[in-house]
Amino acid sequence: MSELKDDKRFANTLARGLNVLRAFGPNDDGLGNLEISERTGLPRSTVSRLTFTLCALGYLTHGHHHDKYRLGPAALALGNIAGASFGFVETAGPIMQRLADATKTLTGVAIQDDGKMLIVKTWRPRNSTTIWLNVGYRMPMLASSTGAAFLGALGRSELAKLTQSMTPQDQSQYQESWAEAQSGLLSDGYAFVRGEQRFNTSINAIAAPYRPSEFGEPVSFLSGARTVDLTDELITESVGPALVTAVQELLHITGRRFPILSED
Repeated sequence: MSELKDDKRFANTLARGLNVLRAFGPNDDGLGNLEISERTGLPRSTVSRLTFTLCALGYLTHGHHHDKYRLGPAALALGNIAGASFGFVETAGPIMQRLADATKTLTGVAIQDDGKMLIVKTWRPRNSTTIWLNVGYRMPMLASSTGAAFLGALGRSELAKLTQSMTPQDQSQYQESWAEAQSGLLSDGYAFVRGEQRFNTSINAIAAPYRPSEFGEPVSFLSGARTVDLTDELITESVGPALVTAVQELLHITGRRFPILSED
C-alpha cells in the first residue's frame, strides 16, 4: 500500500483510522492507545486522535477513564451488512457444515486482508469441541495452506499487484510460493503446507480456492484440525478430496465456471 501514499486521491487519515480498526483481534479484551500504537506502528498521539474520532462515530466504545477501547455498534453493523452482501457464504453454509461433520474438521472461509488471510466464517463439526480458530483470526500468507490456496489461484498480473511494494527478496519468495501452490492445486485441487513449513505445527489444514462474483480476487475454503486428529494420510485419502468435492458443489450451485487458476 506504500505506493499509494503519494497519490493525491489516497486519504491517509482514513487509511490510518481503518488500520486502528484492523488492530483488534477476536480474542482481545479491549485495547489501549499504547497497544494500538504498537500494533499499527502509528504514533500514540495520532492513535489518540483517531480513537477519539472513532468513538464519536460509534466504531469504537470506551468506558471509564482507564478502560480500554472495544469495537462499537457501528463496526458491528458494518460487518453484518458486509457479511449479508456476500451471498456465496450463505450458499456455502450447508455444504461446509456437511463437510465439517463428515470429516470432523473445522471448515471456514478466509479472505486476503492487508497481506494476511482473515477468517470471516467458520463451521464446526457438531458434537465437537474443536475451537482452534475463530472469525477474525489472521494467518500468514506464506506459512499457511489458506494463504497458499489464495496465492496459487492468482494470475501473474494479480501476483504482481500484490507484491509490487515488496522488496526484491520478498517478491522472489512470493514467486516461489506461488509456483509451488499452483503445482499443488493442479495436481490435487487443494493447497497443503506441510510439516515445519506451516506457521502452527500443532494444526494440520488444507485449503481450496474459490472466486466469488462479489470479489475481484479468490477466497480460500479451509478444512483443518489438530495434527493428532488430522494426519497427512487422512488429508490425502479422504479430507482433501472431500474439500475439493465441496468447493465443486458450491461452484455448480452458484453457476461459477472459473478454473482453479486464473487464466491471465
